Amino acid sequence: MSTLQELDPDCYPEGRLDAVDLTIVPRARDIGGFEVRRALPSAKRQMIGPFIFWDQMGPAAFPIGEGINVRPHPHIGLATLTYLFDGEMYHRDSLGTAQPIRPGEVNLMTAGKGIVHSERMDDAVKALGPNLFGIQSWIALPKGREEIDPGFEHRDQQALPTLEAEGKAVRVIAGSMWGVNSPVTTFSEMIYADVALETGARLPIPAEHEERGIYVSEGTISINGDRFECGQLLVLHPGDPVTVEAASRARIQVLGGEPMDGPRFIWWNFVHSSKDRIEAAKADWKAGKFDVVPGDEEEFIPLPDK
Repeated sequence: MSTLQELDPDCYPEGRLDAVDLTIVPRARDIGGFEVRRALPSAKRQMIGPFIFWDQMGPAAFPIGEGINVRPHPHIGLATLTYLFDGEMYHRDSLGTAQPIRPGEVNLMTAGKGIVHSERMDDAVKALGPNLFGIQSWIALPKGREEIDPGFEHRDQQALPTLEAEGKAVRVIAGSMWGVNSPVTTFSEMIYADVALETGARLPIPAEHEERGIYVSEGTISINGDRFECGQLLVLHPGDPVTVEAASRARIQVLGGEPMDGPRFIWWNFVHSSKDRIEAAKADWKAGKFDVVPGDEEEFIPLPDK
């Protein structure tokens, strides 16, 4: 735990009054008793830095004996980053990884040229009537790294740098900001941070990354007098420092980085700069050419019809 001057709002000049360039309000979708809000990609914005997919999972409370049960499915051309506020999930993949994730920890799965994984809850967790609340994001890989070998990385909460100042606690999940660096692997310059704010606390967001966003996962914040409620993704103007003030007790995520090297095509669970590569991945999944998930070989999600 560290306290740094970089968290002092007085260290940064105020930016433009219209600091927020775009506000994205994702609709909640019920996927069988479990609510998801997808902020990226949206009709007006595909990516913020390398982030091409942003899902808020929950908050959800499952009946006893029920829980998350996502069968094995494939990915290419991206990395998935799972971060929980509450609950527990169990990740298995075709590399042989079997790893639970709990609040404050990171599961980073690099798909690259292709990986298969499942996300479920263990029976012991489901027997307790589990909760789940967190963020799953997809990180697009630069063109030169879209076909790298797949990989998996888990980081405990203690491995992630945490900064504290008056009324605020910042955990840097991946990338760098406020003078600190996360040990989590990155593929381009980026920032991903989880921030808890007490009412009235103020947090500076420096302009060191060209593309930046703020996701409000709990509570209400204010920027230059404009209020933003939970469930909103704010896209900030490039080049301008911004100070966030908590209008209530709040939790936000700061995300962004350097612009991606061109647009990406998205089809189902596949992300790539080449449509042909996605078509090849579709054919491979349908033909059973992807590797199976050890310990979870019996089920899979079929290729969608559309």
